[in-house]
Amino acid sequence: MFSTAEEAGHRGGGVDRVIFGVASAIAVAFVAWGFLGTESLGNSATSALGWAMQNTGWIFVLLASMFVVFVLWLAASRYGTIPLGKDDESPEFRTISWIAMMFSAGMGIGLMFYGVAEPLYHYIVPPGTAFDPANYVGEGGLLQTPAQQAAALEQAMATTIFHWSLHPWAIYAVVGIAVAYSTFRKDRPQLISSVFEPLLGQERTNGWVGKVINILAIFATLFGSAASLGLGALQIGGGLTFNGWFGTVGTPVLIAIIAILTCAFIASAVSGVAKGIQWLSNTNMVLALLLAVFVFLVGPTVAILNIVPTSVGAYLTDLTEMASRTNASGGDAMDAWLAGWTVFYWAWWVSWTPFVGMFLARISRGRTIREFVTGVILVPSIVSVIWFAVFGGAAIRIQEATGAVADTSASVEVGPLSFDLALFSMLDQLPMAAVTSVLVMILVGIFFVSGADAASMVMGSLSEKGTLEPSRKTVIFWGALTGGVAAVMLMAGTGDDPSAALNGLKNITILSALPFVLVMAGLCVALHLDLRNDPMMKRREKAVDMLRQAVVTGVTTHGDEEIAIVVEHSENGIPDLEDLQAGPLKEPASVTGAPPAARTDGGPDPDPDEGADSS
Repeated sequence: MFSTAEEAGHRGGGVDRVIFGVASAIAVAFVAWGFLGTESLGNSATSALGWAMQNTGWIFVLLASMFVVFVLWLAASRYGTIPLGKDDESPEFRTISWIAMMFSAGMGIGLMFYGVAEPLYHYIVPPGTAFDPANYVGEGGLLQTPAQQAAALEQAMATTIFHWSLHPWAIYAVVGIAVAYSTFRKDRPQLISSVFEPLLGQERTNGWVGKVINILAIFATLFGSAASLGLGALQIGGGLTFNGWFGTVGTPVLIAIIAILTCAFIASAVSGVAKGIQWLSNTNMVLALLLAVFVFLVGPTVAILNIVPTSVGAYLTDLTEMASRTNASGGDAMDAWLAGWTVFYWAWWVSWTPFVGMFLARISRGRTIREFVTGVILVPSIVSVIWFAVFGGAAIRIQEATGAVADTSASVEVGPLSFDLALFSMLDQLPMAAVTSVLVMILVGIFFVSGADAASMVMGSLSEKGTLEPSRKTVIFWGALTGGVAAVMLMAGTGDDPSAALNGLKNITILSALPFVLVMAGLCVALHLDLRNDPMMKRREKAVDMLRQAVVTGVTTHGDEEIAIVVEHSENGIPDLEDLQAGPLKEPASVTGAPPAARTDGGPDPDPDEGADSS
């Protein structure tokens, strides 16, 4: 991605013994605690989550919306024209390639796991409430009339889009902009701590404060990646059960699945077949697209097309209400719902920001901040809307017609819904279910193998002073530890079943992301300080001051005479201050292609053609 000279400028200086030592020691201790004292870890995580939701849940809700406002303001303000690189630097990738990579970043295990489950769950259980059998479609509950079903569908799709579009990608964009600006415009090491230099100073950034920031970034990435691996294991386990290849899928089976996926990743890392991993990633995107097209064509096509505008309209209508939900608006029921959905999602996205943000930064070199925000928020949001409209919309319509999606024998059961089997149950109502169900398991497996490489590279980079090419040993270490943490997070659900395992994933993800969301708040302040002192902004401010001085000088010198001020612009659109001229209008500075000014002494105006010829 960079030339040899450029890479040399961004390499670190070997392993940072403090960052790597502290982060790895705490992570290994966590894994040991999980295997040796699973119940103790689970109980501690549950208690800590209760405290965190009661006292800090509002932080996630508030800061997530603040990040949205911040990045949109950056794009719309004068800072939007600042390039994420040097002034004369063009984008590194063509727009089409850049968008394609955005698409790959927007896909993942989460879309596979929640693509059917989340819209269908919100359809059955209104957001902010606990499950009530009376609300269940087909059991004489509240969703019997078409009007009731339509309202429930709108609310379900709006809530799902809220969790997967504007807010998560704005969270990613905050880190992406900050890292890209710091690395490519300021030539600092590719570290989260480097962004804080204008706020903390170089000494603190390179000292213990900066090391703490990078350690928190490693933990966020580690637990966020482990949560994705855990979700993948749950869904693969559900596929094994659904296809009749395995009986009961308990924690031992899930740990075995995690071990296999982790070994696959380590084997790929040891082999060094980067092109092979890239091929797998690209193939996965194609397979995911084919699966979506298949469901769209053989499923309720017209209904899906109708759901897209309806969902977007409902989302825009309810956005402010959804963004302001806290336990104050619904008591214990809302608190439990937020912990399982909105706060969990915001914490999950925050935990992924070091990985996704640094990835977005690396592919966006040379783009302006306005281009970056537009692409990062718009493209993945569109992908998410289409994905959930296809899978979630199809599942809801099939559920209304047959009741065959949400009442499957549950492994990961929340209310009436089997989360790990929801996608398989929906596919079972369509042709070629045996083929598509296997395809889903393959997709989930490749998503992890290809994604774990990048996440471990980020953790390796943070451990080795920002190098773009961390050592293979470091990458393998963090990859293996990701598998261990995922297994422990599943076990921490305080029960030998996937439902408890899902709770364990959510609980620990929220707790691990809490410190880093505060880091992100400080990062916004540091980024603004950097942008305010950007050379481009300083040149513009100086140009305005010079222009103001020229006007004052002209008026003072020439009194009531009309004044002509001519500013020569350089190729990049910045005023050339050396050529700033002011004088009486009857003696204007020469401007190529400009018609001569009218005389102010009462004489005849010059011939326009003569002025044109003379120029």
